[in-house]
Amino acid sequence: MALEFPQIDPIIFSVGPLSVRWYGLMYLIGFAFAMWFANRQAQKPNSGWTKEQVSDLLFYGMLGVILGGRIGYVLFYQFSYFLENPFYLFRIDQGGMSFHGGTLGVITAIILFAKTRKKSLFAVGDFVVPLVPVGLLAGRIGNFINGELWGRVSDVPWAMVFPTGGPLARHPSQLYEAFFEGLVLFLILLWFIKKPRPAGSVAGVFLLGYGVFRFCIEYFRQPDAQLGLFADFISMGQILSLPMIIGGLGLLIWAYKKPQPVTAAKA
Repeated sequence: MALEFPQIDPIIFSVGPLSVRWYGLMYLIGFAFAMWFANRQAQKPNSGWTKEQVSDLLFYGMLGVILGGRIGYVLFYQFSYFLENPFYLFRIDQGGMSFHGGTLGVITAIILFAKTRKKSLFAVGDFVVPLVPVGLLAGRIGNFINGELWGRVSDVPWAMVFPTGGPLARHPSQLYEAFFEGLVLFLILLWFIKKPRPAGSVAGVFLLGYGVFRFCIEYFRQPDAQLGLFADFISMGQILSLPMIIGGLGLLIWAYKKPQPVTAAKA
């Protein structure tokens, strides 16, 4: 026995050749929330942020997510195919985004923004990371609606038979990621920023939290077919999560051991 996968048309509606898809809508929801939450935080007394700075930061971040996510997916998960077909990098119509690549893109955007606006790198990072989990939640729901990135074969009562996953029931791992990497991580960050924290510590909590959640959920997610498991026990997602875990833990230790400007409470 398995739960029936809810058949949802990935296209919400079409007008001529233009189609609006649920997955694209999920991205818009993530960016809309980031804009609302960032402006809300910037309006708090002594936030150190203006509306114009928030707008510029979100533009930098959006470019980082899109470019980093696409480049990361191609290099991390489709590198062999890319070597044979370099123009695949630009075939966004075929899908394929990597969160770890998007993270590197956002980090690059944060560095450029902090340098050009003469702001503390860690203060900018701490401001940005609470904006991310809700976008992750929305994106994973988009993956679920598309019936992609499903989990490993399972007999748990909530296992589902996905349209593209063969006849066997599988973990709905997209929903696991939406819950833990999205909702739970956001609530953790929301609680953490209630009080002033050392600069860099909020970013450290995010990196550590996401890395741990993603590493654990990878045990329920089907490995990419073209990669499989390395040494028969670890996936590419887990390999890419390890630096986040180590970096987040190191950043937290550094932030609390070395006196730094304090990140003001924001929520």
